[in-house]
Amino acid sequence: QVQLIESGGGSVQAGGSLRVSCAVSGRTFSSYATGWFRQAPGKEREFVAAVSPSAGRTGYADSVKGRFTISRDNAKNTVYLQMNSLKPEDTAVYYCAAVRVYSDFYYVTKTSYNYWGQGTQVTVSS
Repeated sequence: QVQLIESGGGSVQAGGSLRVSCAVSGRTFSSYATGWFRQAPGKEREFVAAVSPSAGRTGYADSVKGRFTISRDNAKNTVYLQMNSLKPEDTAVYYCAAVRVYSDFYYVTKTSYNYWGQGTQVTVSS
């Protein structure tokens, strides 16, 4: 069973930075595509960023492109999301997700991922 545990959320003022991390259990982490999604109150869970197993391919939502960076360390079974120039509209619960893949790609749709973390709150104040 694969388990994902997020950490690093918190509160920050607009323009600030945060890094959230996701530790993934299991010996085959390097075979998993991983993604970050977020959900604000009253809204659908939406795609933020994703990375392929080798980290050679990454994808971002238009709303975060140029401000957020996804990365992963396969030796540490951990995926990161560095968030810079944060805006109040980035406030949400951020979820890490993973799915086993058999080539080096990632998904952007939440229904493609079958393992999820419990989420970590990110609050950006104006």
